[in-house]
Parts: sequence; structure tokens; C-alpha cells
Amino acid sequence: MVNKQARVTAVFSALADPTRRRILEHLSGQGVSRVTALAKPFRMSLPAISRHLRVLENARLVKRQRHGRVHLMRTDTAGLQEARKWITQCAAAWESGFDALDELLKSEQRKERKL
Repeated sequence: MVNKQARVTAVFSALADPTRRRILEHLSGQGVSRVTALAKPFRMSLPAISRHLRVLENARLVKRQRHGRVHLMRTDTAGLQEARKWITQCAAAWESGFDALDELLKSEQRKERKL
């Protein structure tokens, strides 16, 4: 099993590419789309779109359903949920640090006023 850090890294790596972000936006609006239909608006070959889709699948941002030779793609929230959790944890830690710094600065100001 891939560890949590690697999964979050996969999400951010996948989202770093503008083409993959556009694919996700397209799928979000469409719901489900054939791989061949996804390739058309992006003006890229099927092998190129398939490579992008594999990256998105590995990051758990899309899911693939196979019906014979037809491959249907749809968004998957698992990867984004994991990334959101990580961001929320970081934000909480940063906020806590900022709160502590704010309290320290206020304490120093009170000391200066007493002098």
C-alpha cells in the first residue's frame, strides 16, 4: 500500500499539469466521458490523453470503467479528499503557530509598556 505522503504528492503532481486540470474540469462538467471524447477538445492523440488519465487515476482523481473496448472516465473525489485533509492539518498547525506568535508579541508589548 502506498503511504499517505506519496498519495498526497501524487495528487499535487497530477494537478500541477494544466492539461490534467483541464481534463478534470471537463469531466466535472460532463460527469462521465469516453476517452476518445476527452481527446477531441484537447487536440491530442489517444496515447497522450491516456498517459494523462493514468496519472490522474494513480492520484485517485478519476476512475475508469471498461465496457468492452469503450473506456469511460469520471471524476473521483478520493484523491482530493486526502489532499484537503493534509491542507487542513497544515493550516491548523500554521494557525496555531500564528496564534502563539501573536500572543508572544502581545506579551512583549505589555512588558514594554510597564517599563
